[in-house]
Amino acid sequence: MDSIYLVVALGAVVAGFVQGLSDFAFGLVAMSLWAWTLEPRLAAVLAVFGALTGQVIAAVSVRRGFDAQRLLPFVLGGLLGVPLGVLLLPRLDVEWFKVVLGTLLVLWCPAMLMAKNLPRITRGGRLADGAVGLAGGVMGGIGGFTGTLPTLWCTLRGFDKDAQRAVIQNFNLSMLAVTMSTYVATGLVTRKMLPLFAIVAPAMLVPTLLGARLYIGISEARFRQIVLGLLTMSGIVLLASALPRLATRWA
Repeated sequence: MDSIYLVVALGAVVAGFVQGLSDFAFGLVAMSLWAWTLEPRLAAVLAVFGALTGQVIAAVSVRRGFDAQRLLPFVLGGLLGVPLGVLLLPRLDVEWFKVVLGTLLVLWCPAMLMAKNLPRITRGGRLADGAVGLAGGVMGGIGGFTGTLPTLWCTLRGFDKDAQRAVIQNFNLSMLAVTMSTYVATGLVTRKMLPLFAIVAPAMLVPTLLGARLYIGISEARFRQIVLGLLTMSGIVLLASALPRLATRWA
């Protein structure tokens, strides 16, 4: 049991720093560590709780570039997607989900990193933003991955780092609050999880603040490199955790 507490604390520290710096990826980073030890539903609940805690910290420490009209389509789409993700969670093959998401990140993000000029999507308007928000909401309901696709989309939209952070920060905060409330209402959160919550929250506090502090001093170009690099690493870790388990099924 002590080893589980250590793994949970380590995941919270690393994921908290990454979230403070990039304002997303807590779920991906934490799950990449917790998935080896924790039962999938427990890992998903802890990932949502930690990501929500980090967003509250980030909302207090970094507040720039807020635009309600830009944010609204993402949030409306996400509110539709969260219940779908929660319904899918008990029925989902988690390993295949990781493979699909990991493959997307590993193929697409390095291509964007190596491109001299990042492709910029200008079409689709608010409807496209809402569709991406819907997908982010579904992924949030599955395991706290709310920010992955919206972050990639904002990068493709060409938002500056403050505008992107404002969208992702407030979108994630909204989606994670709804997801956590849904987890509680549906009984996914149990009393046995409370000691682990008490480990996650303090473990991630200082790393999240340090990451947010570092964010303020980095350039636009460096911020995009960090975001795409983190997305790529998250994809690699997801594949590394899922493929061996799928291989044992086929053996």
